[in-house]
Amino acid sequence: MQVLVVGSGGREHALAWAARQSDLVDHVYVAPGNAGTSLEPNTTNIAIGAEDIQSLLEFAIKNRIDLTIVGPEVPLTLGITDTFVECGLRCFGPDANAAQLEGSKDFTKRFLKRHGIPSAEFRTFNDISAACQYIDHIGPPIVVKADGLAAGKGVIVAESADVAKKAATDMLINLRFGAAGEKVVIEDFLPGEETSYICIVDGEDILPLASSQDHKAVFDGDTGPNTGGMGAYSPAPIVDPEMEQRILDEIIQPTVKGLMKEGIRYTGFLYAGLIIDDRGNPQVLEFNCRLGDPETQPLMFRLRSDLIDLIVAAVDNKLATVRASWDDRAALGVVLSAKGYPGNYSKGNRITGTDAVESTDVKVFHAGTAFDSDGNLIADGGRILCVTALAPTVKQAQLRAYEMISQISMDDMHFRRDIGNKALAYTMED
Repeated sequence: MQVLVVGSGGREHALAWAARQSDLVDHVYVAPGNAGTSLEPNTTNIAIGAEDIQSLLEFAIKNRIDLTIVGPEVPLTLGITDTFVECGLRCFGPDANAAQLEGSKDFTKRFLKRHGIPSAEFRTFNDISAACQYIDHIGPPIVVKADGLAAGKGVIVAESADVAKKAATDMLINLRFGAAGEKVVIEDFLPGEETSYICIVDGEDILPLASSQDHKAVFDGDTGPNTGGMGAYSPAPIVDPEMEQRILDEIIQPTVKGLMKEGIRYTGFLYAGLIIDDRGNPQVLEFNCRLGDPETQPLMFRLRSDLIDLIVAAVDNKLATVRASWDDRAALGVVLSAKGYPGNYSKGNRITGTDAVESTDVKVFHAGTAFDSDGNLIADGGRILCVTALAPTVKQAQLRAYEMISQISMDDMHFRRDIGNKALAYTMED
């Protein structure tokens, strides 16, 4: 098989890395990819942007691509799957109609309410005066969300009414997130612990992947602004077998069935961002219509099944015939970002030491990386690398990841130093 992976981040590097290990795959193309994907065996970067659907389609037809795997959300909401399928090509990811689960928070909140799926109370506004009145009515803490796609940065948790009003004003009046913020969702704050639950769906059947937990805030202790994700680990101890069954029964299955009732057949990765409160009740914070980043990196490092076999089964509506197997060990990934991310940051800083880090139990997945004219590895984005380690326990994986990070050098490099600490409270590790 010839496989095309669409995207350029750490998630796409992990997908390409896993795909090329499949016995079904002859070659992997990544569009546009990054420095890390270009170094993988039997893998070629293609200079086509992830949102250039027509050029991607022409490439897939010309190069007889057997399977396209879409990494990021934007091409999915733009209808890349619709376009490929109409031309008789296999493309793994929900169509544009189903991708509204991520593309519009208002759509998702209304869908959840219609089907009785647990989530926070909310209201949607496009008028700043009405939004501010509602903020005064519900009182802090308050969550303000841009309705559309904002690269994981369009969610503000406000500890005061003034901060919430400023966030709403920035979105509705100052258009901080462009068209994504022309409507805002304002909802109650849900206290508890966040976790990620990701499945493969073929429209009817559901194949759960291993549990994982992301760290959204930029600084230690879950402080600072939200980012696309600063690190993740798998498995997540908070999702024990009982909790997993509740998530499937109360959230995932009702979502897939509810979509079908509304004429939407969901095929692809389905990511539920959840909060589990102190009474052990799971509720939906958000849905993503693709794999999470950086959850994908530890998940792919733990996956022992053939990724392509699982995806082909989903595309062919035969998901019930396959199972996913996982390494018993824990995997933990720490994101190395540019100082200043998710705000302003510089590019072009040279990166050294990545070659010495990789081994059978450590993998450096690239995100915002490139090569300069002299062939040096440089930073080319906000999130740059994800150093991912595999070990018998979360603590050991944590120690291994940070040990390897100490060998990587880059000016103005930032990373959290507490990735995995939440898991240690469950495992009783010191």
